[in-house]
Amino acid sequence: MPDARRTPTNVLFLMTDQHRVDTLGAYGSPHGTTPVLDDLARTGTRFDRWYTPTAICTPARASLLTGQAPFRHRVLANHERNVGYLEDLDDGTFTFVEALRSAGYNTGLVGKWHAGTEKNAAAFGFDGPDLPGWHNPVEHPDYLKYLADHGLPPYEISDRVRGTLPNGGPGNLLAARLHQPVEATFEHYLATRTIELLERYADDFRTGARPFFLELSFFGPHLPYIVPDEYFDLVDPADVELPRSIAETFAGKPPVQANYSAHWTFDTMPIETTRKLIAVYQGYVALIDREIGRVMEAMERLGLTDSTAVFFSSDHGEFTGSHRLHDKGPAMYEDIYRTAGLLRVPGGPAGQVRTEFVGLLDCTATILDLAGLDPDPAADSRSLLPLARGEAPDGRSGWAEDIVCEFHGHHFPYPQRMLRTDRHKLVVNPDSTNELYDLVTDPDELSNVYQHPEMADVRHRMMRRLYEVLRQRGDNFYHWMTTMYDVGEVDHDPTQSGLDETTYAGRTGASA
Repeated sequence: MPDARRTPTNVLFLMTDQHRVDTLGAYGSPHGTTPVLDDLARTGTRFDRWYTPTAICTPARASLLTGQAPFRHRVLANHERNVGYLEDLDDGTFTFVEALRSAGYNTGLVGKWHAGTEKNAAAFGFDGPDLPGWHNPVEHPDYLKYLADHGLPPYEISDRVRGTLPNGGPGNLLAARLHQPVEATFEHYLATRTIELLERYADDFRTGARPFFLELSFFGPHLPYIVPDEYFDLVDPADVELPRSIAETFAGKPPVQANYSAHWTFDTMPIETTRKLIAVYQGYVALIDREIGRVMEAMERLGLTDSTAVFFSSDHGEFTGSHRLHDKGPAMYEDIYRTAGLLRVPGGPAGQVRTEFVGLLDCTATILDLAGLDPDPAADSRSLLPLARGEAPDGRSGWAEDIVCEFHGHHFPYPQRMLRTDRHKLVVNPDSTNELYDLVTDPDELSNVYQHPEMADVRHRMMRRLYEVLRQRGDNFYHWMTTMYDVGEVDHDPTQSGLDETTYAGRTGASA
């Protein structure tokens, strides 16, 4: 039940898909193409160490719904590339939207769902059009009706950008020019439907009947980057600074990374094409920022700004040429795990920057906290409200000085675990070589120093810490670590033989 001592707050949750943090001016982009999101950062809190629990759409979105780490909710892969994992949350799984609905909230989602296959957003209590899939569903009846109602032309593209696959076939479509005006784009359609639902919810809120949670979830800037002329040509490729990690050689790295580079056809395209792709990607971000601006203007017009918390984040990042890769996959680089995280709460300080390790997983408890509801005690989420209100300075907030992320596969099973600290990153890859990066001396993660003798203390310390966190969580990945690496003292039989009790009997710990 809601806390009677608090007035429940409205929530507008703005979400993008596969969105690089460095495309926002608030996070250092020089292109000036995100004025709306930059203003949200200026008037609220910018989190500089905001991470996705996993860099893959469906598991990340299921984590947002439940507040659970992916290994716990077990929806571990996208439907389109599923490798045998669950495709929907188990019946009875706690979700924040059902809790809000039970507490009297209107709850809406306009845009990308992609958090399940058989169970759609409406199955959990969301209002809004049912828009399944991973990309803009441009044949959806509601979108076609929108075009017809407004006399707008249909979807049509040219100037396709793609490379050549290892088997000689045409590569995945990476970008194209869209022959529609901005008003006909799927992004404009989503913003329009969001504004319509916001107006309906505003009427309910004004009467004192129901607060609301409303999520606008864009399908972009996920590839392929398909945008009209104004945005396809917005950024001059000559002004694009190539990522330094384009010098990636994959030496000392897990072989799967070079295979993924071949799958995404990076080396089959000239470097000028990569510059153009990055420029179009930035244009796609600008288009989305424009449409977010329309929603923010509507919220101001409806008098909701002072009573509504606003989130902005994405499910994960995008390579866009970094490390000679595109999309996302089994490589736990900052490009796809660190994302933007913005939060403005009524009465909170403006222009605040936080450096605690937080992320998308923490939005669940924060949304519930804004509604005066208790979080699910079995969840892995923690409310960000004390940070967004400036109540706890760094070093005294009780937040961990590191963060753990996970991956389970895309196209094929591929388990990984990552520990990110202030300076270093450890990635455990059971199939091949582990990775260790010094993000101070090597921010582009080009040099794997896992085997370097001078890194032995760091390696042992981080391996121990990762083991401890996984064991505390109940993530059984730690079993592999206890037999393969030096994790220090353990309080169980790491051999899992079950038939030799005397070896570990009576011991408080044993070295693996």
